[in-house]
Amino acid sequence: MSTVLDIRDLSLAFETDEGIVDIVDKVSIQIEAGETHGIVGESGCGKSVTALAVMGLLPKPAGRVTGGEILFHGEDLLTQSSERIQDIRGSRISMIFQEPMTALNPVHRVGKQLMESLRLHQPELSSNSYRDTCIDLLAQVGIPAPDQRMGEYPHQLSGGMRQRVMIAMALLNVPDVLIADEPTTALDVTIQAQILELLLELQQEYGMAIIFITHDLAVIAEIAKQVTVMYAGRVAESAPVGELFRNPMHPYSQGLLNSIPTLEGIPKTQLETIAGMVPSFSDMPSGCRFSNRCDHAVDECTAKVPTLEPTDENHLVACSRWREVREVSAAHHG
Repeated sequence: MSTVLDIRDLSLAFETDEGIVDIVDKVSIQIEAGETHGIVGESGCGKSVTALAVMGLLPKPAGRVTGGEILFHGEDLLTQSSERIQDIRGSRISMIFQEPMTALNPVHRVGKQLMESLRLHQPELSSNSYRDTCIDLLAQVGIPAPDQRMGEYPHQLSGGMRQRVMIAMALLNVPDVLIADEPTTALDVTIQAQILELLLELQQEYGMAIIFITHDLAVIAEIAKQVTVMYAGRVAESAPVGELFRNPMHPYSQGLLNSIPTLEGIPKTQLETIAGMVPSFSDMPSGCRFSNRCDHAVDECTAKVPTLEPTDENHLVACSRWREVREVSAAHHG
């Protein structure tokens, strides 16, 4: 497999009333062509802001990149002109945003918003071609009476329909990379399953890479091949999805997996939880950012920042005590 998107040591900061606050710290993620890569973690861990940095959509002037590279087919997006980024955004790299009601413009009809993207990136097409392409794609993503929907406003559509419109908009120019930022969070389980199935079908048809951002490990288990676990702006662990579920090495990953109810569990017993709260970005613990919630923490954990190191060929973990954690995990699942 070839690497289509290579995020290397990306660091992001925001200007706040308390000064410059580091939000993302040296995050590295490789996305392979044609594969689904899941990014998981609690709210506020830096998943979405990393995706916005890839899209060149960090809020200005507060947000800024303070280090690293974002290589798209070897081209560093952070060094490109705004014109070049605009060419890539929406055509080569597209994003499905978390809440379609806020991502879609409420005062413009669905058809106008869809055709606008085509006009921007494929100006050589005729007006009839724009309309026909949009109708075909709306039908492809499972929207009934697509020609009628073209003339409707976002508020006239259900949540599932709006999300399908967002997916159609992201796919109009057949991107190499599709970033899906919690695209099923606000939807009921039935619609959620339909959206996930649709994304995988479209991925097979177009051969695109998908970055799927979520806090739901069950969704990741269903659709992803590789998964990156983030905590407090850093990568905690990265592994093939099956390997992570069988053999979590980081205490945080272990805690997330242990909190999921299983069929083997005793009914009506309390689920396991991770003690404490995610620290504020303006008041992070020194060393490992998970150290203040970790049962395995020792003085070494607060003395130095852990680096991602391989536990085997495809498994990376940022924990100086991962060997001890592995033993505990084996005992827990044994």
